[in-house]
Amino acid sequence: MQIIFEYHDVSASDRLEALAKEKLQELQTKFNFVHRADVFFKTQNRSDDAEQICDIRLSMPGPRLFASTNAKTFVAAISETINDLEDQLRKQKEKMGAR
Repeated sequence: MQIIFEYHDVSASDRLEALAKEKLQELQTKFNFVHRADVFFKTQNRSDDAEQICDIRLSMPGPRLFASTNAKTFVAAISETINDLEDQLRKQKEKMGAR
């Protein structure tokens, strides 16, 4: 799987990239039809301290999937975004199998 990282108002981080790659590779093991992931890290001033944002867009045959999470840390945002994508992928796989 090709993984592209983009940072908006955030310094690049090898640790965050390694964590995201690990989790995305686990997803690809379960859903081998995913061929690309675009991962975006950004910050946003918010009143609730959930200023760290992780957006992930997955490319595969058919529609792209997208999930975004605001959290207090990027680690939490990555985990929640991956969980959301796993749910979407499971539904997409069921649709593909039903055809």
